[in-house]
Amino acid sequence: MFYALGAYAIWGLFPLYFKLVAEVPALEVLAHRVVWSVVFVSVLVSLLRRWGAIARIFHDRRLLGTLLLSGLAISLNWGIFIWAVAHDRVLESSLGYFICPLVSVFLGFIFLRERLRPWQVLAVILAIAGVSNQIWQLGAFPWVALGLAFSFGIYGLIRKLAPVDAIGGQLVETIILLAAALPYLVWLHVAGSGTFGAGDVVLDGYLVLAGLVTALPLILFAQATKRLLLATVGLLQYIVPTSHFLLAVFIFSEPFSMGTGLSFALIWLALAIYVIEGRGVRRA
Repeated sequence: MFYALGAYAIWGLFPLYFKLVAEVPALEVLAHRVVWSVVFVSVLVSLLRRWGAIARIFHDRRLLGTLLLSGLAISLNWGIFIWAVAHDRVLESSLGYFICPLVSVFLGFIFLRERLRPWQVLAVILAIAGVSNQIWQLGAFPWVALGLAFSFGIYGLIRKLAPVDAIGGQLVETIILLAAALPYLVWLHVAGSGTFGAGDVVLDGYLVLAGLVTALPLILFAQATKRLLLATVGLLQYIVPTSHFLLAVFIFSEPFSMGTGLSFALIWLALAIYVIEGRGVRRA
């Protein structure tokens, strides 16, 4: 439980960290997150002496292709979230992470032919109603929320099909993405438009920290899933969007109207039905 709470607490406080680097373009922050994640996770793999398992992944072309797709999905998720925090859209990003489990149910139905139980259908319908209301309230497509929800849902779907552990998969994904991230950062530096090494040592430190804040919760989460019931881990995941929601409203003072409140209420009701129904099925 300590491992799980630690992981979700760090993920829940992510908006505070990314506010510190909000002045840096989102794509550049994303590239630094990839590069420094490779560094920190490589140190971890060395300490655990698991390079043999990593080497086996690189000899499996099919698995490598799967991790390329999951890496692209998670990098899209990271990029949208970094942009959202920098542009004061944390409330909308929290909406996206609230509907993630329901998107996963929907994707399982579409791609894995998993049958939806009646209460799950109701939960998905309520989530769609909440998103539709948000579209009506904003007068615009909530691409941040849906982009985060579907990119993470697709990431989870791909990783479900990939026979690889969390830490090994994370390292291989980021190594693959490194082929684009590192040349991009080098190009920025040569062009004189890069942030890193431009004289702000504190900001440089924050960018390096991106690797640690990415790797540490992953390590804690991997340890938690070995020791806890998946039902418990699944229930605790709502700490993350709840934290983002509270930060957006009470710390960042993002506008929260009655219409937006209705959207969240519909999605929270959908989640309540989803969780209660799932616990009932597991007991049966």
